[in-house]
Amino acid sequence: MRHRVKKTFDFNHKPGQHSRSVLRNLATSFFLHKSLVTTEKRAKALSILVDRMVRAANTADSSMKAIRDAMAVLYTEVSSRELVERVAPKFKDRPSGCTRITPIKYRDGDSAKLVKIEFVA
Repeated sequence: MRHRVKKTFDFNHKPGQHSRSVLRNLATSFFLHKSLVTTEKRAKALSILVDRMVRAANTADSSMKAIRDAMAVLYTEVSSRELVERVAPKFKDRPSGCTRITPIKYRDGDSAKLVKIEFVA
């Protein structure tokens, strides 16, 4: 049994590059808009990535190093600056759990569970 281990993002029968780019796009939009509506599986994978990035931004030596590290994952400099300057300081004393996932409804076409992911504070 694997206790306390979050499952990774498994995109059915797609290459790893595709799933990584999906997560990078979601993370870039998430830091810009502060909330997203997406499927449950993608939201759980995004919450893991967001927690790691917020923790890394808080433990960096300088803000420029944190922005450069965030640029390795995020697509735009605006979203990485948003992470370092506005989002990360709010969660300075919190080790993890900076996102909230709230179920909304089931999608009409394929009955996928849609959720809203947003920052806690």
